[in-house]
Amino acid sequence: MEMTEAGLAAIIDHTLLAPGAVKADFERLCSEAVSFGFHSVCVNSSRVELVSGILRGTGVLVCSVAGFPLGASAGKRLEAAAAVDAGAGEIDMVIDIGALREGDHRKVEDEIRGVVEASLGRPVKVILEACLLADDEKKLACRLSESAGASFVKTSTGFSTGGATVHDVGLMREAVGGRLGVKASGGISTLDAALEMVAAGADRLGLSRSVGIMLEMRSRAAGGVVQPPAGGSGPDSA
Repeated sequence: MEMTEAGLAAIIDHTLLAPGAVKADFERLCSEAVSFGFHSVCVNSSRVELVSGILRGTGVLVCSVAGFPLGASAGKRLEAAAAVDAGAGEIDMVIDIGALREGDHRKVEDEIRGVVEASLGRPVKVILEACLLADDEKKLACRLSESAGASFVKTSTGFSTGGATVHDVGLMREAVGGRLGVKASGGISTLDAALEMVAAGADRLGLSRSVGIMLEMRSRAAGGVVQPPAGGSGPDSA
């Protein structure tokens, strides 16, 4: 598999979810996203209106989160609706991890479906927080996400005990086939790690170190194509 600089940029959600980030940080985030041609910026819902205004007319989407980072809140549908109202083009929601683990599958599916409905046709990515789940639970979460109408499943928030791994990306890709997208996020800090995730089946990457990765690619390939590394297991933590 070959990857061009533009091709990599086009699958990156350029992410800033730090609670202490200020307006200047988001202005820089948006400037970087436009400069590199990233797919979107991903921010907390309270910042959607700000970044939507900055990015208007640029072609870069705004991705917002719901129930982030714990997945234990009751108002994800309302948060998603408010984010869409403020200009979000995509929603990344965290599942109710405890409900999944205790077997309340209907609650998990109904909550995802509620966020999908509130998002009014915008893609919804369901964050599994894979580091907290057994493989069978990850597969189940993928099935529930698909049944509820989600567009993607996503590995991690980057705020828990681990991030994206090649194993989890491959498992999730196998579970959803070509029917849903797979987003790898959390702890992806190098170009090789990013390319390993793509090779394992990710078609979207959530990165906070996007600029460094793109500069690494530019330096290595001078605008040409870069082959993913052979083997490797990717980072394990955020």
